[in-house]
Amino acid sequence: MTDTDVLDELLDLEGRGWDALCASSGADFYGALMTDDALMVLANGMVLDRAAVVDSLRHAPPWRTYEIQDPRLVHVGPDAAALVYVAVAYREGTTPAFRGVMSSVYLRTPDGWRLTCYQQTRFPEE
Repeated sequence: MTDTDVLDELLDLEGRGWDALCASSGADFYGALMTDDALMVLANGMVLDRAAVVDSLRHAPPWRTYEIQDPRLVHVGPDAAALVYVAVAYREGTTPAFRGVMSSVYLRTPDGWRLTCYQQTRFPEE
């Protein structure tokens, strides 16, 4: 599998995750995608395990739209890779509700890629 193939697969997963967040089905999507011991480190300083992520996404307001910009692939090991990118996400209106750098670490399993660690850093307000 080439770097381009891996990047395309991980970008597809990230896009499907964002699509689920827009459709208010993020809890189900991330509940299935995350490994049992996965963590999400959020821009507000919270660190959530898989169960807390699923619970919080059940009550999260949906995103209206999003953009994934400047994606980069980082090799972590023979069966792991990180996707780093800039996300711009909108809830209402034309001003982004969130703009920051995301990094998602995936583990390749016999069932496909699984999210094991996710981290977001919000850009300072301009």
